[in-house]
Amino acid sequence: MGRRRSYYDNYWPQYEATRPITVEDGLKAQSQRGKFVKNWWANQWIDALQRLMDSARLSRGRSYARRGQVVSIDIAPGHVSARVQGSRRTPYKVSIQLQPLSDRQWDQVCDALSEQAIFAAQLLNGEMPSDIEQVFDAVKVPLFPAARGDLSTDCSCPDWANPCKHIAAVYYLLGERFDQDPFLLFELRGRSQADIAAALRERRAVGAAPVEELPYRPETVEAVAMPALAECLDDYWAIGAAAEDVSVRIAAPAVDMALLKRLGVPDYLDARSFWAQMERVYDGVTARALAIAFADAAEE
Repeated sequence: MGRRRSYYDNYWPQYEATRPITVEDGLKAQSQRGKFVKNWWANQWIDALQRLMDSARLSRGRSYARRGQVVSIDIAPGHVSARVQGSRRTPYKVSIQLQPLSDRQWDQVCDALSEQAIFAAQLLNGEMPSDIEQVFDAVKVPLFPAARGDLSTDCSCPDWANPCKHIAAVYYLLGERFDQDPFLLFELRGRSQADIAAALRERRAVGAAPVEELPYRPETVEAVAMPALAECLDDYWAIGAAAEDVSVRIAAPAVDMALLKRLGVPDYLDARSFWAQMERVYDGVTARALAIAFADAAEE
């Protein structure tokens, strides 16, 4: 079966394939085969690129990302700048711009998110809700680039096609970063994780019912006589009557690594390896804890 032709085959000049200069300390993709990302928000980001590019340049872009040809990536609100090593001595300069949302659009989104208690709780705990895109759609505010005009890209390479393989390589690595930290997508749209959390707390506080202030009435606590320890050793570890109505629910946490996600990654650690290691540790601890909790007492 021949290669699928695209719009670019007739419009842009074709260049002979060249071998890029090897980069020893480049940003190499974690995914070396198969799917590039695993979470839905990162998949949406990759899908947006695939709608804009021909398959040949996409394939070369994936190869560049996996070989470590991307030298650097810097992310700022609305803009990504990167350097990609190609076949020439000087790395190419890549620019990717995603139009930031306006203050009015962000207010609409935060208003809608604050009305959903589960969304607000997950976001405040550093978790990206699986169906958050529905909230953006409901208020008609775009989260992902949907049309060619939503995304502005540029590369200093001689390939007239835009996006080119160097842009694609950076775009794929951004997808991996979104996989690890979905709030980077919010940052590209103009709001940091801290900005979103502050806006949600403010709205939730305004919507909460006022707390009635009760007059202070100091109370006297009477001492209760307790038997000596030596007299209750036989039933010291027995469950008392007060504990009979206590309900215990044992399950995996609703928000994975909630505390770590709220605190963030220390500056001196590599974020990608940190999250990968912590995910394995937390999964292992959770599985072992559940196995112990539900194990047959006789087996244990």
